[in-house]
Amino acid sequence: MSDPSAQKAKMKSAKKMRDLMTAYYIDALSAGQNNKRVAWITSGGPVEPLLAMDIIPVYPENHAAMIGSAKMGEDLCTKAEEMGYSTDLCSYARADISCSVVKGGPLGGLPKPDMLICCNNICGTVLKWYEVQARFYNVPLFILDTPICHTGYTPEIAKYVRAQIDEYIAFLEVVTKRKFNHEKMATVGKLSLEGQKLWQKVLNTTAHKPSPMSAFDAFFFLALIVTLRGTQIAVDFYTELVQEMEERIQNGISVVPGERYRLLWDNLPIWYQLKWLSGKFSEHNACLVADTYTSAWCGTIKYIDENRFLDSMAEAYTRIYLNIGVDQMADQVLEMIKFYDVDGFVMHSNRSCKPYSFGQLDIMGIVQEKAGIPVLMIEADMVDPRNFSQSQVETRIDAFMEIIKQNKG
Repeated sequence: MSDPSAQKAKMKSAKKMRDLMTAYYIDALSAGQNNKRVAWITSGGPVEPLLAMDIIPVYPENHAAMIGSAKMGEDLCTKAEEMGYSTDLCSYARADISCSVVKGGPLGGLPKPDMLICCNNICGTVLKWYEVQARFYNVPLFILDTPICHTGYTPEIAKYVRAQIDEYIAFLEVVTKRKFNHEKMATVGKLSLEGQKLWQKVLNTTAHKPSPMSAFDAFFFLALIVTLRGTQIAVDFYTELVQEMEERIQNGISVVPGERYRLLWDNLPIWYQLKWLSGKFSEHNACLVADTYTSAWCGTIKYIDENRFLDSMAEAYTRIYLNIGVDQMADQVLEMIKFYDVDGFVMHSNRSCKPYSFGQLDIMGIVQEKAGIPVLMIEADMVDPRNFSQSQVETRIDAFMEIIKQNKG
């Protein structure tokens, strides 16, 4: 007989999410048969102009996350290393590059791109990664360069990035041989902003005690705001997801039965260990209520003006979490610790994602000094399981939770 509490904790939106993602990938994989164009784009790149031109955006990083969740990362990363790529290279990049060659992964490879759009607001690795793929597929590549905003968004940066938005549009007009559709762009911009606000609203529901969902659920539900941002589909889905979370709160449904401890996660998920980590923290009645990763897709809402979307988009895409200084990142972490009222901070030192991991020791020190909560550092990799030791991580989590329990009494 199934566990009633487990049935109670199931989320109705999960099935709909899978159905929508399946339809999205079928549409992308059959694009050539339907005279549609496909653009591969980095996860933090400005997708809205593509949608305004009826181009299907495809995200190799989202696909790499699927590879990690399907536990196919080691095989594909090894194949990339056999091709000559270093083990120090991002595992998303290694998995994607080898996947193109062997047609591997859970989808048997992504649809061939007609163009590549690369924005370096998430890291510098994407520049060479996308150059490799542009040569492999022999397609045009557009690079949007967003300088790191160590202390702020200067007028020089604003002018530099905004000028590239015009170049981006000109690039799309050349590739598609069509004029840019500014009227549709206005509609897409409004939908993009609405979708991001709804995603923020979903994440905010976990401030409630007990939390109706966890960061592990957010890692799953994130896919739509990444892949279908700027569409009515995303707006409708997140509207229903907010409603479901509010119903769970009203009915007292907790994602972690007997929730006693609340934690904040930093960095990308360890995709191939989500179930084990979720169960491990639940054993201690601990819920990861929030994370710095999924909130990145709604963290710059305050810079977006739907009535001048293209202008404000330049600032919003430049000031994302991974493209700001460590002090600003620490400030955002401290705000999340306070908003979600967490008891501890779990940091994933991610071998693959250096921009996310380099400043973590500084942020750890700031959090310990200003928030006074325990911090745990876990060494792993988001897709390549060869950099994860379950026994070591388990020992650290157990010791970390003992400290938290002592602190709370």
